[in-house]
Amino acid sequence: MTKNKNWWKNKIAYEIYPRSFYDSNGDGTGDLKGITQKLDYLKELGVDIIWICPVYKSPMDDGGYDIADYYSIDPLFGNMEDMDELIREADKRGMKILMDLVINHCSDEHEWFQKALADPNCEEAEYFYFRTSKNGPPNNWRSMFGGSAWEHVGGDRYYLHLFSKKQPDLNWENPKLRKKIYEMVNYWLDKGLGGFRIDAITHIKKEPTLSSLPPDGPDGMVACFGPTRNYPGIGEFLLELRQNTFDKYECMTVAEAAGVPYEQFGEYIGENGYFDTMFDFSYSELYSYGHGWHTCKKAGEWPIVWLRDKMFASQLATEKAGAFGAVFFENHDYPRAMTKYIPDKYHSPTAQKMLGNLFFFLRGIPFIYQGQELGMTNVRMDSIDDYNDISTKNHYRIALQDGLTEQEALDAVARYSRDNARVPFPWSNTKNGGFTTGKPWLKVHPDYPQLNAEDQMKDPGSVYRFYQNLIAIRKSEAYNQTLTYGSITPILLEYENVIAYQRSGEKNICVICSFSHDSQTINLPFKFKKILLSNYPDVKINGERLELLPYQSVSAEI
Repeated sequence: MTKNKNWWKNKIAYEIYPRSFYDSNGDGTGDLKGITQKLDYLKELGVDIIWICPVYKSPMDDGGYDIADYYSIDPLFGNMEDMDELIREADKRGMKILMDLVINHCSDEHEWFQKALADPNCEEAEYFYFRTSKNGPPNNWRSMFGGSAWEHVGGDRYYLHLFSKKQPDLNWENPKLRKKIYEMVNYWLDKGLGGFRIDAITHIKKEPTLSSLPPDGPDGMVACFGPTRNYPGIGEFLLELRQNTFDKYECMTVAEAAGVPYEQFGEYIGENGYFDTMFDFSYSELYSYGHGWHTCKKAGEWPIVWLRDKMFASQLATEKAGAFGAVFFENHDYPRAMTKYIPDKYHSPTAQKMLGNLFFFLRGIPFIYQGQELGMTNVRMDSIDDYNDISTKNHYRIALQDGLTEQEALDAVARYSRDNARVPFPWSNTKNGGFTTGKPWLKVHPDYPQLNAEDQMKDPGSVYRFYQNLIAIRKSEAYNQTLTYGSITPILLEYENVIAYQRSGEKNICVICSFSHDSQTINLPFKFKKILLSNYPDVKINGERLELLPYQSVSAEI
């Protein structure tokens, strides 16, 4: 039987951070049974594919991305029977589950690493990057979370960790390690898993000499991106991975593939690419934080054409490569999109709907992050101790080192913390937003009495219903082919506070989004045939002149 490798292209994907989605047993932490119990909510929204962040056994130093056992479910989330049940119940509803595949590194509590620590000459020691040095760390690379990328383990022995010190990097140069990884991947796919989101995959190839480089900061260290991200030769590993695992199954793969230049998109996600699709982060960090979040620009302090031009450059490069991207505005690693793209004083459900309309009809499979469909916003914590995220605490430390007061440092991390997206999902206006009957593992959003799923599902004008309408249009018989496979053309580029594009195929569809807090009138190069959706009750059009109200979006057949 010929495998259908493109089954996912006309689907809608949804990302879940399991610890914060729904708690089924009252211990304060979301779990696998909680996801299973909420599958009907996702089905009603219109979701087909569910990506769940890591639920493997882990000490949770980095939210589960530090895996101690790839074959076990962490008791925090349940057990393997719960995972099997989730896959079965999703399948009954015509939905597929994607798991996170974290294979650039594992946990320092993994059996392999523990054996390597105990015996420097054992096979497992070759699964990692151990080096000896008598004069401090073997090189001056800085880890993603700050400080040296090398951890001392006694004597003159060090190991490499691009992320947390509890996340030792795996040595992909070792064929025995690669074989064990492929066996693990196939174990999960044999269970009926729909596929994987592959974490930090562009870091698996390192510059072979592991040499120091000119420092880029006062700490004498250098960011580890250059010698470890998308390094030449990585394609051999990625092709071997695909051939030994994904090619054997009717699965979907979406890569977290930072640092891939546009001219290589075809190699990564073209017709014969290493993966089916990937996230492009070129338009997700426009605030540019340099070495600390406290240096970031706020929404309104950078021109909206930055977002427009980077977003369209990504779209056009993907189309040119004959590839199919994964489009998103939110995920578990970023603050909420409203904070990133809209000045604070203009936050509103209207602006939330506009952002949804903007990204949802782009070319590629749309990924919704939990709570995005409700218009969730950032959450302000009272103290740095209230944060769980390791990256947030690192940036708080950097801000203090740069001379900021504790309050100023807290203000900076509050805006950009990953915990903004990781707070518990508000299911209702009852205690703890209906997330748990116990004490939530992380602060609940204080807006849950006014902003929750139960109330929004009853309100035809809610952000939830708007997302449901977006999904219905994207899946409709009339527009599905155009919105899935049609080409994309940027339009109305003469307007600095408008982002607009045309999708062309069986039909012609335009999407026009205003990023202005004032009304503005624009000249259209076409006539509307049918209004598909707007975030205002009325669309004010006179011939080929369209009046856009503040943060209005309009999608229309033309």
